[in-house]
Amino acid sequence: MGNARNIAFWVVLFLLILALFNLFGNGQSTMNSRTLSYSDFLAKVDANEVSAVVIDGEQVQVQTKDGTTWVTIKPEGEELVERLIEKDISVKAERQEQSGFFSVLSLWLPFLVLIGIWIFFMNRMQGGGRGGAMGFGKSRAKLLTEKHGRVTFDDVAGIDEAKEELEEIVEFLRNPQKFSRLGGKIPKGALLVGPPGTGKTLLARAIAGEAGVPFFTISGSDFVEMFVGVGASRVRDMFEQAKKNAPCIVFIDEIDAVGRSRGVGYGGGNDEREQTLNQLLVEMDGFEANEGIIIVAATNRPDVLDPALLRPGRFDRQVQVPNPDIKGREKILGVHARKVPLGPDVDLRIIARGTPGFSGADLANLVNEAALLAARVGKRFVTLDDFEKAKDKVMMGPERRSMVMTEDEKKLTAYHEAGHAIVGIHVPQHDPVHKVTIIPRGRALGVTFYLPERDKLSLTREAALSKLASAMGGKAAEELVFGPENVTNGAYSDIQHVTNLATAMVSQWGMSDKLGNINYTATQESFLGAQSSWNASAESRELIDQEVRRLVDEAYDRAKKILKDHWDEMENLAQGLLEFETLTGEDMMRVIRGDAPKSGDDSDDSPDTGSPAPSLTAIPKTKKPKTPKGGGLEPEPSA
Repeated sequence: MGNARNIAFWVVLFLLILALFNLFGNGQSTMNSRTLSYSDFLAKVDANEVSAVVIDGEQVQVQTKDGTTWVTIKPEGEELVERLIEKDISVKAERQEQSGFFSVLSLWLPFLVLIGIWIFFMNRMQGGGRGGAMGFGKSRAKLLTEKHGRVTFDDVAGIDEAKEELEEIVEFLRNPQKFSRLGGKIPKGALLVGPPGTGKTLLARAIAGEAGVPFFTISGSDFVEMFVGVGASRVRDMFEQAKKNAPCIVFIDEIDAVGRSRGVGYGGGNDEREQTLNQLLVEMDGFEANEGIIIVAATNRPDVLDPALLRPGRFDRQVQVPNPDIKGREKILGVHARKVPLGPDVDLRIIARGTPGFSGADLANLVNEAALLAARVGKRFVTLDDFEKAKDKVMMGPERRSMVMTEDEKKLTAYHEAGHAIVGIHVPQHDPVHKVTIIPRGRALGVTFYLPERDKLSLTREAALSKLASAMGGKAAEELVFGPENVTNGAYSDIQHVTNLATAMVSQWGMSDKLGNINYTATQESFLGAQSSWNASAESRELIDQEVRRLVDEAYDRAKKILKDHWDEMENLAQGLLEFETLTGEDMMRVIRGDAPKSGDDSDDSPDTGSPAPSLTAIPKTKKPKTPKGGGLEPEPSA
């Protein structure tokens, strides 16, 4: 219908231009010709002043011998041709039908054009066009047809439980008798809940690729407009389209844009959004049954959705799409690495182990960054070292090798990171130390990476205390080596981390004997979003501050004691970092024992030539705290 209207519009426009051209052409010829009375015309004929005559119906065009053109009108019944022939005047007669056609066309075409324009705009005002001035009440849902880049459940990995839930919905659409013979009914809706980047939209595309039924997709923000009632009209139109194409699936992305709880915030909420939500609730489970229409929605804020939207009968299933575990991360890496040539040293399980908390989008970005790093230096395949560098880049930012650091600053950073690593090695229930580097990344002058052996679903009190001690190991090393007066602001992020962790232990996790098993924090929803506040009296707040201070001070003293007991190990690691800048795995442990690492400088991009590594025997070791010559260093915050 849309194409037919467009063709008709261009045809009418062409005819209008043609008529205007004809009118202007006639007008121009009229302007170039002067009128002459019929008696004067006959006088000129008798005087032999006329050279040629063109007869067009009643109109006679006269051309005199001096080149002047005249126009006159012949009276009805007047015989003129014989008289002109007698005077040897050239006579030419034109077809009257052609002139009459253009005459009629030029007369009626403006009226026809006006009528056509009026019909066109009336059609748009009545909803004939979805993109017109009055078509904003129509649904913006798009029918998804993936002829190229089709996604199936084979492209989805790491979220097996969520995939099984949705595979059952697809199976119901394909073979409803399998479930209905036992009285089962098709679910009306499925809500995908999970953090950003976990694959909710990818799952929806997989449903579209597998279902073999019409799949409509729309965003929650497409319903909301400044005019009250527009969103509700779009909801009605969307369900009308879905009913015509049933059975089908309607996917609403970011449904929290329209499905927020009603009456929340100052002023009672937004009237347009609430009307839209009310219409959505009625369409999903009202008096009219929407058979064969399945609503699939996605959100990362289920806490703000209206309870009426989440009840059975509307969204019968809430499918959790969490961040993947280590097995899921390995499968996701395998999916994204299908088109990437991998080196023989690449073990996806090791990469998955070193990326706890990564979402599917983060892992896809990791594989892409590794491929780009390998291509930058002209490699034929991607190695494990490329993945390690890509992981560091994603987590901490690119290396800042152009930053100029003095020897004192490098030395302070080396001891700071060595303090983190040594304390992390000697405290119980702590993740193993994976890498230590003093190459600046992001805002940090140095970084210590820990590599968990497995995904941890819970955190014990001993493990939390160990994390506090390892985080304070950097500042403790600075104080022991350089003196209290030369402690820098490099421990800024460490102090922020231990403060948040200790506060959570005391006020939320019940890990304080004085405060007991009580949650002293509360989360409130307002027009600014989720806001955390204290649910404690002034006395409890003071006691919380005291307990947080006690935990942090004890962690600091514990870190200092560990470093004093293992002073030689800290010295060896610090001096090794000054020489090699980056130490990982077995090389780091060899340096801590006082041996030379097997490999050379890990930060060197050039291939290994087999030359022996520098020996550490010549590095002087400090047996007691000392102060550098240039005190008062202030490096950037270090992780």
